[in-house]
Amino acid sequence: MQSCDFAVADLIRILASIFLAIPKGLATTFKHLFRKTTTIDYPRKPAKFAPRYRGLHYLTRYPDGEERCVACGLCAIACPSDCIYLEPEENERGERVAKLYEIDEIRCIFCGYCEDACQEEAIRLGWEFEFSQYDRKNFV
Repeated sequence: MQSCDFAVADLIRILASIFLAIPKGLATTFKHLFRKTTTIDYPRKPAKFAPRYRGLHYLTRYPDGEERCVACGLCAIACPSDCIYLEPEENERGERVAKLYEIDEIRCIFCGYCEDACQEEAIRLGWEFEFSQYDRKNFV
């Protein structure tokens, strides 16, 4: 007979908690219903970022259009995720330039170490934040 008493007591406790939880949840809902929303209407309103935001990488150029990168490899050495690959070559003037400069955006953690390590200020992290692509090959 005691096990039946415990079952009834448990059932009463469960029902009481349900009937107390519903008004409490409704009160929370009504409290937040008339407040200003915290979400951003993203496609219609542009997002605001901090001045130190780090987006997609880009290589800077001199005013004459030549890339600043001298393929020293300091950015690749500083990269903790090892996502930067570059191949150096010499141009017609005998200067060292980057023949191939690739950043694997899937592996990148956007730490900014490559930007800090570059003595030529050739690599920058921009403001681009939409990384959506349909093909994985586009991330390299």
